[in-house]
Amino acid sequence: MKVLGIDPGTGRLGWAIVEKNKGQEELLGAGCLETRSNSPLPRRLLKIYEFLNKLIKKYKPDQAAVEELFFATNAKTAMSVSAACGVILLACASHKIPVTNYSPVKIKSAIAGYGKADKSQIEYMICQILELKEAPKPDDAADAVAVALTHINCVKF
Repeated sequence: MKVLGIDPGTGRLGWAIVEKNKGQEELLGAGCLETRSNSPLPRRLLKIYEFLNKLIKKYKPDQAAVEELFFATNAKTAMSVSAACGVILLACASHKIPVTNYSPVKIKSAIAGYGKADKSQIEYMICQILELKEAPKPDDAADAVAVALTHINCVKF
């Protein structure tokens, strides 16, 4: 089972592909797509869509997991990231890939056993689970790995 994990954003979109085979998780790839902040939102969304299509064609994930948005104050950022989430859903739907959303608390609980774990605790656990020497960089990529691992460990395949 291959899972595409996504940490959504318009400026930085973290992604990861994690495969579970015979009870063992393996990181197949991870990274961060960045778009220019001075570029119009429609152009940024198109870049995200085209990138996700290439990624899906390359890795052929069976399912996708996306971190739910959590914003307290910045409505403008929330709106653009919501638009990016729509593009993520569209890209996955066009390839018939089911998508599951996870809250930050759920991800932290699933990975570190504590819903208020900090980034260093999550990165440490990612390294332990996947037997990595260091967590993927930047943080957006590591977050996407955590999302994919959460899905693998919360869903019965």
